[in-house]
Amino acid sequence: MTNILLATAYLAPVQYYSKLNRADIVTIELFEHYIKQSYRNRCIIAGSEGAQPLTLPVEKAPNHGSIKDVRLSDHGNWRRLHWNALQSSYMTSPFFEYYADDFAPFYEKKYDFLCDFNEELMLLCCRLLDIDIEGKLRHTDAYRSDLADGEVDLRNAISPKCNFTADADFEAKPYYQVFRERTGFIPNLSIVDLLFNMGPEGLLYL
Repeated sequence: MTNILLATAYLAPVQYYSKLNRADIVTIELFEHYIKQSYRNRCIIAGSEGAQPLTLPVEKAPNHGSIKDVRLSDHGNWRRLHWNALQSSYMTSPFFEYYADDFAPFYEKKYDFLCDFNEELMLLCCRLLDIDIEGKLRHTDAYRSDLADGEVDLRNAISPKCNFTADADFEAKPYYQVFRERTGFIPNLSIVDLLFNMGPEGLLYL
C-alpha cells in the first residue's frame, strides 16, 4: 500500500498526478504555512514561446495561519487572464474544446479559499482522467510533523525548485504538444497540458 502526503496545488504538474494515480491513500496537508513560489498557487503551461507560469494571487493568512485559511485575491483580474492564457495555449489542441466547458466555470465563479479552488480542480482533472481519487482522499486535521507508518512525504518534493528528474518513480516521457515543433517538448507541465493534448489517453501516460 502506498500512502502519500501532498501539498495543495493549482493544476499541479504531471508528476503530482502520477503520484495520485498510483497511491492507495492520498492525504492533503491543510495546516502548513503558505509557501511562496510553489505549485500551491502556481501552474506552468506551454505557451507559444515556451513554458508559461500562471500564478493565483492570494491574501496573507491571518497571523501566519494555516494554508487552509489562505484566501484568493481578486487582484489583477486573474480569472480572465488565466482563462485567456489557457485558451491561447490550447485552443488548437486535440481535446481543449471537448473539456473547455468543464474548466470554464472555475474562471467564472468566485472561490474564497485557495485550497477549495485547488481541490475542486483536482477532483475534476481526476474525473476526466478516470483516476479514482475520492475513495482514497484524506486531509490532515493538524500539521503533520510525524509521518504515519509507510507514509511518503511529498509536500515539498514536487516543486518548481526541485528537479523532477531526481524522482526515480517518475519519467517524463514525451507526448504530443501543440507547440512542440517550435519549443521542443517541455516536460512535467500542468496536468491540463497532458489532458488537453492527450485526452483520455493521459491515464495511460500516467
